[in-house]
Amino acid sequence: MEAKGPLIITNKDEMRLWSRSMRAQGNTIGLVPTMGFLHDGHLALIRQAHARTHLTVVSIYVNPGQFAVSEDFSTYPSDIRGDVDKLRAVIPGGVDVVFNPHNLYDYGGEGEERESERVCGGGSAVSCVEERGAGHETWVRVEGLEKGLCGKSRPIFFRGVATVVAKLFNIVEPDVAFFGKKDYQQWRIIQRMVRDLDFGVKVIGSELVREDDGLAMSSRNVLLSPEDRKKALSINRSLSEAKSAAVKGQVDCRELKNLVIQAIHEAGGRVDYAEIVDQENLEAVEEIKGAVVFCVAAWFGKVRLIDNMEINV
Repeated sequence: MEAKGPLIITNKDEMRLWSRSMRAQGNTIGLVPTMGFLHDGHLALIRQAHARTHLTVVSIYVNPGQFAVSEDFSTYPSDIRGDVDKLRAVIPGGVDVVFNPHNLYDYGGEGEERESERVCGGGSAVSCVEERGAGHETWVRVEGLEKGLCGKSRPIFFRGVATVVAKLFNIVEPDVAFFGKKDYQQWRIIQRMVRDLDFGVKVIGSELVREDDGLAMSSRNVLLSPEDRKKALSINRSLSEAKSAAVKGQVDCRELKNLVIQAIHEAGGRVDYAEIVDQENLEAVEEIKGAVVFCVAAWFGKVRLIDNMEINV
């Protein structure tokens, strides 16, 4: 007998109505925000939500607000049918709702068209929204935490992340939201946004999940060529070496960063950044004296990967 699938909701008002009716019955709601093309890292978050709340909502939405003009969001992998099949198999009854909205932005009152039909040149969604003059113009920014790391090379990225997550919180009205620590900066930004804006949501950070060979799980991994995928293993290997060196007493961050940068370059990758920062405020440190996280972003071919490793000495 075919497994019963989750309820699929595409309308914002229907989603809010469902959540409010469920909470009125005394249920707690867990939200796992995703951009789809689900992997085991997402499924681990869903299992946590299932264990900690009465009902679980998984949102699937490729957010155009976090892609710059130079980034073609139309190439982001998508497979909604495959995602729903995976969710059926996670835990029997483990996912109650898939929230798959067509559009979460105001494009000037022209209806809920899909972003893929609205973008200029196939990928400049943000530019189109802002240049039309009648579109979306309200954004959420976490000004300090968004500046470093990924914020340096992707200056509008976290504005789009914070805004869409705020919208999801307002629509789904969850009690708890679950984020993976692979996107470490994103997790900390959402925590700070919730604190600063008094959202009634508890934000849980889940440990980073890796493939069997050590590569951090990411929806973008499928875009890697077999050769580049092997090269990308240099990220985790070098981070592990740096952590081991730090535990043994090497606390000079410059030396540790050079170790990782050299390893990635020798493997054929191109480093965007390699930074050792405080786990809470994400400020760069020169010497490890407490809890830090070593964050890396690197290009292999046309694919940009991020990874990190917490170091507690």
